[in-house]
Amino acid sequence: MVSTNAGGTASKQASSMAPNPGKATILALGHAFPQQLVMQDYVVDGFMRNTNCDDPELKEKLTRLCTVPDPNLIICSYKYIYSTIIELACKTTTVKTRYVVMSEEILKSYPELAQEGQPTMKQRLDISNKAVTQMATEASLACVRSWGGALSEITHLVYVSSSEARFPGGDLHLARALGLSPDVRRVMLAFTGCSGGVAGLRVAKGLAESCPGARVLLATSETTIVGFRPPSPDRPYDLVGVALFGDGAGAAVVGADPTPRFLPDTDKTIDGRLTEEGIKFQLGRELPHIIEANVEAFCQKLMQEHPQAADKLTYGDMFWAVHPGGPAILTKMEGRLGLDGGKLRASRSALRDFGNASSNTIVYVLENMVEETRQRREEAAEEEDCEWGLILAFGPGITFEGILARNLQARARARD
Repeated sequence: MVSTNAGGTASKQASSMAPNPGKATILALGHAFPQQLVMQDYVVDGFMRNTNCDDPELKEKLTRLCTVPDPNLIICSYKYIYSTIIELACKTTTVKTRYVVMSEEILKSYPELAQEGQPTMKQRLDISNKAVTQMATEASLACVRSWGGALSEITHLVYVSSSEARFPGGDLHLARALGLSPDVRRVMLAFTGCSGGVAGLRVAKGLAESCPGARVLLATSETTIVGFRPPSPDRPYDLVGVALFGDGAGAAVVGADPTPRFLPDTDKTIDGRLTEEGIKFQLGRELPHIIEANVEAFCQKLMQEHPQAADKLTYGDMFWAVHPGGPAILTKMEGRLGLDGGKLRASRSALRDFGNASSNTIVYVLENMVEETRQRREEAAEEEDCEWGLILAFGPGITFEGILARNLQARARARD
């Protein structure tokens, strides 16, 4: 369930929601980012300089990925940008800005990170473990402030990250950083990738509804440090990550109805392996097509969990909070489901402003939707809020995560 706080003031870092007695509800949202803001126009020169790469062919390929065209000229179809390897759709990533932990200071301290073939996993994890905890702490504090409750009221912690590896895990480090009670029950979801944010919401919902009075803090935190590598002609697909992925954290204090699903024989389509040189990550170019072929059946299954709603709903009547894995996925979804361009506006805005920040991104999408609703009310727009909608993400497996959600404030206005 997603609802907006009509009487509150939306901030850039957090959004609070109205409670829904008897059902798990997203009570508040928050986010945090590292200090390093990357403008897409400067990615190519900065990356090539920082990795001491002077290969003109690789530079030209990365330039094409990072170029943001006139939106009227975007070709919304799946195209090859360079032969025999994975390419992005729509000719570009559509990303304009991102935040990243990696900086020139880090590379000066750890120059081996920019050298090919060096065993640097220890250094990467030292940086990443500290960064994800710091970002998750800041996002959680922003979320709790927006909620208006106290950290002492948190009963459960769900922590999601594909960017760290340590024992004890990041869930304990976050609980300590926040000063949570030792009695708080913790769950950590690791290496779930882009579907992790919605998987975390699903777990949080189950905890909240099975424990009356529970207050579940969900925190997601990701950084690309573990996958940072110099470019190589042997791995041109690495350039996609350089042009697309960003770092950050998200948090929620919680809600709504889930169904997980994974597709057989697709476990190599999103392939990530932890090696001494960092995470080696590769996307299959068939990913947008697989999602397109299966998304409608998945949405129908989610909608049938509430037949009374499904019988009277069309896709156009619903709101859509979709993890923006890339522009091709959003475009394929729009085409398959017949959605107009405005339905995925919040997702495209999150991708443009923050890149694909893995599990965090769904929080940014939801915050965008809350802000859009607030603006409509201030402007007294005639457009009505949708009462029902879907929160969706797609990750390794290929795993489909989804929640059928209800906007309680839209429902209240309908009764009025």
